[in-house]
Amino acid sequence: MSELRPLLMSLVLAAAACAAPPPSSGPPLIGDAGSAARGLVYAQEVCADCHAVAPDMDASPHPDAPAFATIVQAPGMTGTALNVWLHSDHEQMPHLIIDPDRVDDLWTYMSTLRQEQSGNR
Repeated sequence: MSELRPLLMSLVLAAAACAAPPPSSGPPLIGDAGSAARGLVYAQEVCADCHAVAPDMDASPHPDAPAFATIVQAPGMTGTALNVWLHSDHEQMPHLIIDPDRVDDLWTYMSTLRQEQSGNR
């Protein structure tokens, strides 16, 4: 039996190495689902001076700034597309440095506008 002990220990260690890691108790990783509530708060604090951020807003405060409901309906608009768009230079938009988690939150909120628009048809 003592001859098998190193083999058994190796097998136990190999099996333990293949086990799933314990769930993280830290902050969410980039790409995790965002929070629509946090996204709305962020939009109201950072974007609402120019954009219509709420579904009940008919027009944006800045005439050239599209409403969030319009942005989310754009063909090909995804969370990744929004992230790229937010990190690209725009002539009439300030250069924003947005935490990736806030982009996830913003996209999650904007996705609710897409669902509301679809439900109104």
